[in-house]
Amino acid sequence: MTASAVHPAGAPATRPPRGLTRFRDPMLLQQLGLLAILALTVAVFSATAPNFLSALNIENILRQAAFAGIIAMGMTLVIVAGEIDISVGSAVAFSCGLMGVLFEAGWNIGAAIAVTVVLGAAIGAVAGMFRARFGIPSFITTLALFLTLRGLAEMITETRSIPISSEVLDALNASYLGVPFPVWVFGAVAAVFWWVSTRTVFGRSVYAIGGNAHAARLAGIPVARVRVILFALTGVLAAITGILTTARIGVGTSTVGNGLEFNVIAAVIIGGTSLAGGRGSILGSILGVLFVTVLGNALVLYGVGSSAQLAVQGVVVLLAVLVNSVRRGPVTD
Repeated sequence: MTASAVHPAGAPATRPPRGLTRFRDPMLLQQLGLLAILALTVAVFSATAPNFLSALNIENILRQAAFAGIIAMGMTLVIVAGEIDISVGSAVAFSCGLMGVLFEAGWNIGAAIAVTVVLGAAIGAVAGMFRARFGIPSFITTLALFLTLRGLAEMITETRSIPISSEVLDALNASYLGVPFPVWVFGAVAAVFWWVSTRTVFGRSVYAIGGNAHAARLAGIPVARVRVILFALTGVLAAITGILTTARIGVGTSTVGNGLEFNVIAAVIIGGTSLAGGRGSILGSILGVLFVTVLGNALVLYGVGSSAQLAVQGVVVLLAVLVNSVRRGPVTD
């Protein structure tokens, strides 16, 4: 018997089979539990909500999930790193309004899209820089952006809805193989962020920073740079969502994205990402996005008012946070 197979005390080591070990993973168990809840929710709504399984409603669910889900992929890594970004809804509004203004000014639609994405990355990077270089909490930084970007969106559009007619935007709103283009984008973004979070040094650095930023810095991880990149990525994803929203509604306007940031954060939390940082997964966030979208859609079909919808969503988020707190164990002062 080799030394590696012997327990330090001298007794042979007993190691559970890999399959059993995997299914003891708390994150995997939570994902399976959320998947079961999602399946049960869909079954209940299919039987009770009018037209829930209609082709048109399924398409609406997929589109709504895609718009929130694209940003949720970036938000997952931001929260895993122990940060938060509440400016993404306003960033979507700013991007949508900017698209309208640039189109009205005679810009080529491709150039308008490129400028919007680059500007989204720059705005996100600035938020990350304030957090990383000056130590300003990300909640405060992105709260300032939340207000600033919403105000800028209203200023540049003069609170108008600017019509946009473009074959490119029509293509971005079309369906391919029966699936809306935004859903394809969501799938691609989710695949990239899953790979980044699980297969790259950058992904491991994000988790290390969320677990203990000071220890990560001592280990040689460029904490400031990682934070700037994370916020730049959420800026890019918000800009992409703003462009897809523009394609969907056919106008550039500042009235979109209201409350989107809270839907995204709720989905990520429900998906198992800890607000304390250091724990979370892309797969969990995908399930969280689907759950939040399905729940919101069913409430609309039931005729529940918007105020009651917010109350239900708040209760769901509170329960998700409570579950996360229970999993972490008792808090000691």
